[in-house]
Formats: sequence, structure tokens, C-alpha cells
Amino acid sequence: MRRMCIMVGLCALIFNTSCTSKKHEEKELETHFIATNPVRMDTSITVDYVSQIHAIQHIEIRAQERGYLEKIYVDEGQHVKKGQLLFQIMPRLYEAEMQKAKAEAEFANIEYLNTKQLADSEVVSMNELALAKAKLDKANAELALRKVHLDFTEIRAPYDGIIDKFHVRLGSLIDEGDLLTYLSDNSKMWVYFNVPEAVYLDYQTNMDKDSFLEVGLKMANNKFFPHKGIVETIEADFNNETGNIPFRATFPNPTGLLRHGETGNIEVKEQYNQAIIIPQKATFEVLDQKYVYVIDANNELQSRKIEIEAEMPDLYVVKSGLETSEKILLEGLRNVREHDKIEYELHDPMAVLSTLRLHAE
Repeated sequence: MRRMCIMVGLCALIFNTSCTSKKHEEKELETHFIATNPVRMDTSITVDYVSQIHAIQHIEIRAQERGYLEKIYVDEGQHVKKGQLLFQIMPRLYEAEMQKAKAEAEFANIEYLNTKQLADSEVVSMNELALAKAKLDKANAELALRKVHLDFTEIRAPYDGIIDKFHVRLGSLIDEGDLLTYLSDNSKMWVYFNVPEAVYLDYQTNMDKDSFLEVGLKMANNKFFPHKGIVETIEADFNNETGNIPFRATFPNPTGLLRHGETGNIEVKEQYNQAIIIPQKATFEVLDQKYVYVIDANNELQSRKIEIEAEMPDLYVVKSGLETSEKILLEGLRNVREHDKIEYELHDPMAVLSTLRLHAE
């Protein structure tokens, strides 16, 4: 019985010693913290804007005369040259009207010449000569008008471009103004994207008047368009509902890869010179405000509100609230409170950034 009591006591002592040792190890583990410093460096942040892609010229091709569509000389999607014949509206009626106007102009010319001879011989008055001249001018004007109508039966390309789908078919009866197709000039593309008011103000403040913002274009397949675009135009008015203003970037399109109506994302690089950078995991949030724990000279933690200027994956650009000489708690934020005194390891900030998924460039 005595031996059993000794064994029980020994087990209890070993268990108590083990628990004490385990608690001591846990306490040591809990009090092991990592700190670092903010780092000041040049960096850039890429901001995406949803965009709409438009051809530099995209117009409707409409009929200018009434009649049956007699011929179609091109196909949908075909590249055409300026002046190339696209459609032919049946011209017979307009040819007949022009022949009639031509005959009337010739008759009026004969009358004018005869009257002029008589006027030169003083057989008729100068008023009759002036009347004959007026009739000739009227007949010539009518002839020119009929020629214009006849020319309108031939519909030609006003510039180099790509034919869109047809809205009519061969033999269709067409009225004046009917839509036949669209013509797109894709040699250059205009890409529109909406920018918030704050970004617009920064752009206008920081950009030189003789310089242009260079942007990239990520296409719908998540690949980048091989040519850069230049922001050349900003529209006049802000959208009152969204607070945005449209920017327009011009992209060269030498291979014709981009087409009118496509979508994509404009990528704008915003440069930050000598910005203060900290890891996101060194921050915590209280009522939508960002804070860090600053370690003072006595190794005590002081919470500090900071203002964020920009955000990158894993990183924040700090606008105000920190200096590079200060030490901030990097890991273990959930295990501490205000004014806790801690022991920590101070890690080099560049080494910390190198371990993050994306570090500043």
C-alpha cells in the first residue's frame, strides 16, 4: 500500500513537472515576436480600368437613292480601299433622266447661240439674250443634278477599312437612307476608360502639358496587346452618377488584331517616388481605420493609426503615420495588447519584402 502511494506521488510529480515545462515552453513561444522597419523606396502600382475599344473611324454606309440593289462587289469582313465600289443600285432610271437633262441642255445651248447671233446683229434685244443664257444655265444645272443622282447609285468606300455584315441582300428594294453596312478603319484604335475624379486631378496636376500618359491594354484572353497606347484626350464632363470622367487612349493596330466593339482592361502604372512601404500583415483594422503596433524604446507596444495611400498585393504604401526609423510588429499581432512589453527579433525590411508574394519593384 505504501509502495502504491509512493508510485502515485511520483507520477503526479512527473505530470506536474511536465505541465509546468510545457506551459513554460508555450509562454516562451507566445512571447517570441518578429518586428521590422518601414522601408522607403521607389515603386509603381498597376491600376486596371475596364475599357471599350472603338475603331478610329466607324461609320454607317447608307443608300443615297431609291432602287433595287443590283450588285454587291465586296464581302463581309473584307478590307477595302478608299474609292472602291461597294454596291450598285439599279441605275437605268437615273441614266434615262440624265440623258433627258443632257438633251435639254444641248437644246438650250443651241437656242442661246442663235439668240446671241441675233443680238450681235441687233435683231433681238439684250434682254432676250439674257433670258436665253438663263435657260442654258438652268439646263446645265439640271444636268449636273441628274449626274449626281446617277453617281449616287454607285456606293463607294470613303476611306480604307473593313466591311461589316450586310443589312441588305442582292435584289432588295432600297429606300433613300437605308442602312447597307458599316465601315471600320482599324489602323488605329480608340480605347475609352472611366477614371475617378481623384485620379483625374492627380493626372492633371502631375503630368507636363507636353507629355502623355502611356498605358497598356490587357485583352479579353488576359494577354497583353503588344503595343502601348497614349492618352491623348479627356472628355469635357464628369458623369454625375458615377463621379468618373472618360479618358481616351490611342493604340496603333498594324496587324488589325483589335476590332471595333471589343472590350479589355487598360493598365495604368502609377509611380511613387521614395514611398514608405510596409507589409499588409503588419496592420490591423479598427472601425475601418488601419493601425500598426509601434515598438518604443522600452520595447512596449503603442498602437498607431496610419493613412494608406495605395495598395498592392501584400503591401501598403503609407501616406502618413510612420517613419522608417520606427520599429513595427510584423507577426503575433493577435497575441498582444496596447502597452504590452515584448521581446522580439528585428528582421531586415528588404528581407521581409523578398519573402512576400509580390514585393515592390
